[in-house]
Amino acid sequence: MSTDSAAIESVVVIGDALIDEIRDAAGVRELVGGAALNVAVGLRRLGVPTSLIAMVGDDDAGAHIRQYLVDHGVRLISSAAPHGSSRAIVTWSRSGEPQYEFNEAAQRRSIRFSDEARQAIADAGLVAVSCFPFDVPAEVDALTDAVADARVALDPNPRSGMLRDRDEFVRGFESVAADAAIVKVGADDVDLLYDGDLDALRARLRGLGADAVLATAGADGAALEGDAGVVSAPISALPGPIVDTVGAGDATLAAVAAGLVAGETDMQALLQRAMDVAAATCRAEGGLLRTPESLADAERGVYGS
Repeated sequence: MSTDSAAIESVVVIGDALIDEIRDAAGVRELVGGAALNVAVGLRRLGVPTSLIAMVGDDDAGAHIRQYLVDHGVRLISSAAPHGSSRAIVTWSRSGEPQYEFNEAAQRRSIRFSDEARQAIADAGLVAVSCFPFDVPAEVDALTDAVADARVALDPNPRSGMLRDRDEFVRGFESVAADAAIVKVGADDVDLLYDGDLDALRARLRGLGADAVLATAGADGAALEGDAGVVSAPISALPGPIVDTVGAGDATLAAVAAGLVAGETDMQALLQRAMDVAAATCRAEGGLLRTPESLADAERGVYGS
């Protein structure tokens, strides 16, 4: 779904931006990443005017991140980075899932909201929050104040290498989720934060007050629950092998957010499109959002998204 950016509202994304240092049998290479950055770039690739509020350092890694955002047309509203830019060393488990080891900057990430950031939030049709330090009460208080009147899409996206206090993270996350327009959670979130099942978490978040909950279960697809009920969709079958699953969840959130700001009301269509985009993203390395259309264009030697 490519949308007309002149016809839809903008989105502000709040969260992380970092360098993924990928180590595998092919060697070591660096890609710009971070869950929030992936969502912001994904939204822009879907035609949505997007700003990213994130901590980016004044160093070589930060310059790489800034240029990447410029290349993709995403406006960066940078928060101070006293420990430099964030970095994650990425390796792979035997099951093929990515494993992350984070540097000090990522572990001690912090976001402060400038006047520019607050104005962007006030002007946005939707504010997406991903991989935020919900286990730091001062950070949660600052976020809550900044997005007080905004329509919020929320993805907790906890990382074991960043998580300092699980109970505090849950408290902070749920305090924001209670007023969210949509909350995305996945099987990994349940395992790390709740020791429970995904359906139970979906029901819990709805009970807390979230308008809608998107629950993703990897190869088992996803379910979207709102006031009208629950719709579900399997993972989409597309041509070509799965290269990696990095960014699949971020692509799902970006696709849903793009649909919401475009005024999509058909929840089944919205979810199916998100599954298509997630499946396409898994057919290339890294977290950059792909669409089924971009894969088809690539086969014909045409660049696009």
